[in-house]
Amino acid sequence: MEEERRGGGGGELVLVGRKGCFGLPTACPSSLPVYIYLRFAKASFNLHCDANNPDSDHVPYVEFDDCVIFNNENGGVIEGLKKEGIADLDSSIPTSLLPDWLSIKAMVCSWLYEAAQYELWVSSDGSVAHEIYYSGLSWPIGKALQWKQSRYFKNFFGITNINGEEKEAEIYRKAGLAYEALSLKLGEQTFFFDNRPTSLDAIFLGHVLFVLHALPDTSSLRNNLLRHDNLVRYSENLKAEFLETSSSSSCAATPSTPRRRASSYRSSKPKPKPKGERTEEEKTFRKRAKYFLATQLVAVLVFLSLFGGSDGSEMDEDGIDYDD
Repeated sequence: MEEERRGGGGGELVLVGRKGCFGLPTACPSSLPVYIYLRFAKASFNLHCDANNPDSDHVPYVEFDDCVIFNNENGGVIEGLKKEGIADLDSSIPTSLLPDWLSIKAMVCSWLYEAAQYELWVSSDGSVAHEIYYSGLSWPIGKALQWKQSRYFKNFFGITNINGEEKEAEIYRKAGLAYEALSLKLGEQTFFFDNRPTSLDAIFLGHVLFVLHALPDTSSLRNNLLRHDNLVRYSENLKAEFLETSSSSSCAATPSTPRRRASSYRSSKPKPKPKGERTEEEKTFRKRAKYFLATQLVAVLVFLSLFGGSDGSEMDEDGIDYDD
């Protein structure tokens, strides 16, 4: 039964994430750990890219038969893969190692996650985020969505015009401590625990590859990571073994909404249809496309009205320290 759930005899397993760039199969810091996890689990899967929901938190998601596991539900995709019995790398972790494993994983999922999001949305010029999420959109829509996400993370971190430097120092201090602890824990091992990959390795490797390959040379987080040679070697060795030999690294476009059956993604060619005749699926997709464009137009108008109606002091508070 387990073999069937992992792709040995069941349906098609599909990971839907953000597009690949910067030499990575998917450059999104949320999608990449799931991709790596499936590679570690030796699961057979296809990678599809969702370019129609750049600001949605349900991406990445996985489809397998009639099962859909969203990023924003039940602890995320990796936890969902474990619960559904599709791929579980953590089930045989020795009990004696579990407290240490859980504490290190919590540190990676909090301190390092926050540092990566801070660099992606707050402290940078926005070019990396634009390439990953918005490069397929028109400039006004992409700029409005990026501004919205930047504001969200400033609120998330509690950043104001007064405490910006203090918050930044705290974020980088925690990231530095996390890298130091992880470097000491790893040593010269291939994996962190029990000489085999777990979800901790997938999450941390995804973080490291994003930092090294997507963030610019001027990134404080990247320069902090580069001080730990063993962490860099760890990422290079695992990338060469599990990512560069992957046969599922090509990223195909996917419809804007998840399907409930994986067979909908199969690449069999459709039967020829008379010229000018549209299928029900095409009609539905056109309706959704019109709705998507309409909502994005409203977002642009709101964006312009907010900036057009704000005075100079409000603009200083919102962006003088962090926005170009």
